[in-house]
Amino acid sequence: MICEARHFCMMMRGVEKQHSGAMTSAMLGAFRDRKETRDEFLSLVNHRGNGY
Repeated sequence: MICEARHFCMMMRGVEKQHSGAMTSAMLGAFRDRKETRDEFLSLVNHRGNGY
């Protein structure tokens, strides 16, 4: 699981940093146990993040 979020409090109040965000991940089940499955998933995510 990969979760990316923007922090509303950072964007609108206080420091007003418009492009602040956080990303977190967790590898469970087959993603944790099988390197091939994990590598395939991560390559798809990386490909999509590059303008796919």
